[in-house]
Amino acid sequence: MRRTERLFAIAEYLRGRRTGVTAAALADRFDVTLRTIYRDLDSLRDAELPVASERGRGGGFALDRSYSLPPVNLTAREAAVLLAVANWAREHRVVPFVAALDGATDKVRAALSVSSQRKLLELLETLQFVGVPARPVRPAVRRAVEQAWFEGQPLGVRYTDNDGVTVKRRVRLRTIVMDRGETRLNTTDLDEQEDRQLRLDRLEVAEVLPRPLTPGGS
Repeated sequence: MRRTERLFAIAEYLRGRRTGVTAAALADRFDVTLRTIYRDLDSLRDAELPVASERGRGGGFALDRSYSLPPVNLTAREAAVLLAVANWAREHRVVPFVAALDGATDKVRAALSVSSQRKLLELLETLQFVGVPARPVRPAVRRAVEQAWFEGQPLGVRYTDNDGVTVKRRVRLRTIVMDRGETRLNTTDLDEQEDRQLRLDRLEVAEVLPRPLTPGGS
């Protein structure tokens, strides 16, 4: 994530919370050091965002309650995640307010351009929810898989198989399945030209690779 994107994301994150957030929690959320977070918060103050530090229970860094950002423009990938989660919540009866949820998702769709709506539909077709994944995944791995899925790029992974053997593979994502206990990646092995299913939590390393790739290449 570029620094400018992170600064905006931090402001959005603070605006969306009723209580303060500690610097440590922000550093963990955005996968940066405490020093970087403090520097980012100073930059937000320099940009005249009213970031204050609150002490006591529920304290931490927060935006002034009267502050509000301009309307947010969603990208196709951001809208895809929101709508996929909304569809899952509706189908699994997670929330009782279906009418409100439908109204919100309709507004998100309507705000997108025709090309973004088309891209959104393509992304939603590759994402399936069966339950709630429970096993933890390394943040760097999750970010790489997300980027590869959204941008249609191949992945280089180091993976621990069912026998506990660590192998390296170059794969292309086909679909992502979120099951009750785990997230499974249905992929095509680019070297062996075989379909393989990988468990996301068993990926030790994941790196987005440039395209195009040729079978057997480095």
